[in-house]
Parts: sequence; C-alpha cells; structure tokens
Amino acid sequence: MKELRTQLLRLEHNATILEPNAEVRKKFMNHLEEYAGEFIENLDTDLSFRSDETKDPDRLKVNGQSKDLSEILHIFKEEVDLPGLNPASGGHLGYIPGGGIFATAMGDFIAAISNRYAGLYFGSPGAVRLENRVIDWMKDVCGYPSSALGNLTSGGSIANLIAITAARDHHEVEGAAVEKAVIYLSEQTHHCVHKAVRIAGLGKCHMRNIPLDANYNIRVDSLEEMINIDLKNGLKPFLVVASAGTTNIGNIDPLDKIADITEAHNLWFHVDAAYGGFFIMLDELKHKFKGMERSDSLVIDPHKGLFLAYGLGAVLIKNKAAMLKSHHYRASYLQDAVENDQEYSPADLSPELTKHFRGLRLWLPLQLYGVEVFQDALREKRGLCLYFLEGVRRMGFEIGPEPDLSVGIFRYNPINKDANEFNKILMKEIHKDGRVFLSSTIINEQIWIRVAVLSFRTHVSTVEKCFDMLEDCLERTKSLM
Repeated sequence: MKELRTQLLRLEHNATILEPNAEVRKKFMNHLEEYAGEFIENLDTDLSFRSDETKDPDRLKVNGQSKDLSEILHIFKEEVDLPGLNPASGGHLGYIPGGGIFATAMGDFIAAISNRYAGLYFGSPGAVRLENRVIDWMKDVCGYPSSALGNLTSGGSIANLIAITAARDHHEVEGAAVEKAVIYLSEQTHHCVHKAVRIAGLGKCHMRNIPLDANYNIRVDSLEEMINIDLKNGLKPFLVVASAGTTNIGNIDPLDKIADITEAHNLWFHVDAAYGGFFIMLDELKHKFKGMERSDSLVIDPHKGLFLAYGLGAVLIKNKAAMLKSHHYRASYLQDAVENDQEYSPADLSPELTKHFRGLRLWLPLQLYGVEVFQDALREKRGLCLYFLEGVRRMGFEIGPEPDLSVGIFRYNPINKDANEFNKILMKEIHKDGRVFLSSTIINEQIWIRVAVLSFRTHVSTVEKCFDMLEDCLERTKSLM
C-alpha cells in the first residue's frame, strides 16, 4: 500500500503539468491573443484562397515530443491557416461560408473551460435548459409550435439525418416496406439529404426527382402527378423534401403549395433551410417562406445564417413520438437520471450521447448583441448579392434567375468560343488570383459561377475588390482562349 501510494504521488507530480498555474495560463493566453489578433487584423489584406503549397507537411506529425506554444502556433499558421480557402475571410464568396464572429469563440472558450456535459438534464440541468431555450427561440423564428422538439447538431448533415429517421419511423418504413416506399425531392436538394437517406437504411426506396420550373423551383403540379401515379402502382409515398434556400443557387421552393399536397396525402414534409432559414427574420422576405411553418420537420444552421463558426446546426420536429421513437434509449447506469429529468435531454433526441456544449456559442452572442444586428447583417448580405450581380451584368456576364436570398449565378458567353470551356478556364484564373474566392457549379450541362454572400465580414469594399479581380481574370482568360 505504501509503495503504491509513493508511486501514485510521483505520477501525480508528473501529471500536474496538465493543470497550468495562473502564470503559465497567462503566458498561454498572451500567445493565443496575439495570434488571434494578428489573424483577424490581416483578413482584409490577405488572400481568400491559396493553392496548397505547404512548406513541410511532416511538421504536422505527432511525434510524442513537447514543443513551445509559440512554435506550435507558427507551424499551425504555415501548414493549416495559409493554404487553401480561408473561411474566416470576407472574401469567401464561393461555398456557403460559416461566419466565426468573435462572440462564438468566447462561447466555445467558456464551454471548453467549464466542460459541461450538455447531453443529459441530470448531469447539467443548466446547460440543457440553455440549449432548449435557444431551440425555443428558433421555433418562434420559424413559426413552429412550442410543443415541437429540437436538437442542436454539428451541422445540417446530422440534422437532416435526425429528421429523416423520424419520418422513417413514423411511417414504419422498414423491412419489405422500404422497397415500396417513395421519397420526393429535387436535383437541387443538398447531397447531405441523399447521404442521410442511405445512412438511415432507405437506400432502396424509390427516389423521385421532381421536375423544376425556369427558376429551378419544384413544380407542384408534377409532384401531385407523381404521387398519384405511385399510389396507383401500389407504392407507398411517405416523404417530400423541399428547400428554403438551396446551396447551389439559393432558391426557395413553393413551400405553402407543397404543404397542401403533403397534408392531402398524409406525407411527411421536410424542409432543408440550413442555409436560408434565418432570412425569415427579415420582414421583406417572410412571404417567401410561407408554408415552412406547416412542415413536419425543419433543418436550419446558425453557423450559416447567424454568422457563427462552423459546428452548429439545428433540427426542429413537430412529432414528439416519432423523434423519441428514433432516438430515445435508456441504460441501466443512467437510472438516476430517469427520475430527475424535467426537460428533454439532447441525448434522447439525436444519435449523439457525448456532445459538445455547442448551444453556448449561440446563446452568448444573442444575449450580447440582441437580434436586430443579425437582421441588419442578413439584410446587408442580400443587398450585396444583388449589387454584385448588377455589377457583373454591366461587365458583360450573363446572370441567372434573380436570387431569393444571397446566392446568385453568372457566366460569361464569349463570341465564337465554347462557353463552358471559357468559364472553366476563368475559374482557374480566379482561384489562381485568390483575392476573393468564388466557386462554380453545373446546371443543365452549363458551367455557372456562384457567388454566395453570407460572411459577416463581406461588405461593399469586398464586392468591389471582386469586380477588380474579375476584370483582371477575364482579360487573362480572353488572352488564353
């Protein structure tokens, strides 16, 4: 016993390095503050995209040796922060960006320091209450009833998976029923929905791509016709997926008319509003979301429309029984928790048991700033998208459909040259330049360039910098063709 105690005390002495004292913590924080400050201050002048030209990727290997924090941060900057796309840059106009407002980092810092387990009410009632109050706020924003359940996820992928499994279990799509079940969506549906369908064991369902109109929105007459044909043929329609802001071009499907059809046929109506959902907070855009409140489930990502750092999505589901049937389990070692639950625990509403206390990254900014500043920022981003598209139209680009939100598409049509090849080369020049990051997509076999304005750091000066870049890249592309 004495020998074991001596050994434990020796190990304790070595292990205490993991608990730095106040002086060491202050030193660490000074290094981190300096790094973060330099990173933020340089965002306006730094490139938004660099090709992957790392100096020595082997420096990222874990070799078991300790290093000084300043050296670690130097390696991180050169091998991680510099190459590729900088998602924190206001010049990120390509994919749907995650924002990264400073208050997000403060919330995450407190969450990591306090290390609250936000999965079970019994373990941390305050953390669960906090997350549930954030979900309640989102229910109000989206027009969902207070009786609906919700869960904060890592993003839209897990959120969509939770909703689709609930729809599956509510309609009892299992066993032989899977091969007769029918899911309706569009070619503009985000691919994470297709992944969720496969992971949920629904890969053998009949997947129907609903035809789109000239603005790439679901045609409700075609949806109605397809459902009737499938019913006549003895199949079992059960799920319709619509979008409230597609990633590709930012459009909103006719949600209210789709809700009419799903209610008439008793189908589960799911809306993917991961990108666009928070634009409903703008009075001038509320009409575009009419019918979203009638859906059975909804996905919305605060790390998109509320400018938070990556890692916070949300799912809202009206049918409590379906959500609990899919995700609620109890283990014998949690018997103490059963008797003490006063609120729904996140671990009972998603695949996750161990989870990050991610609600704090949203709750803190909402408490710190209120809501109006987020509304004004969203209004600015939509206006910047329209300003951008008008600017490139004057430069000679063809413009796609007027955007519902803050994503638009454009392309250049050269005389007597292949337009797809021209825009492909133009995209290479844009990425080679790197001042601002844009992306491309293919619609109806045509290459289009996308502009997605959602970074809180994107302003008029950013868009005008992009105009300058496009003019330079356009001239270089013309010389190459």
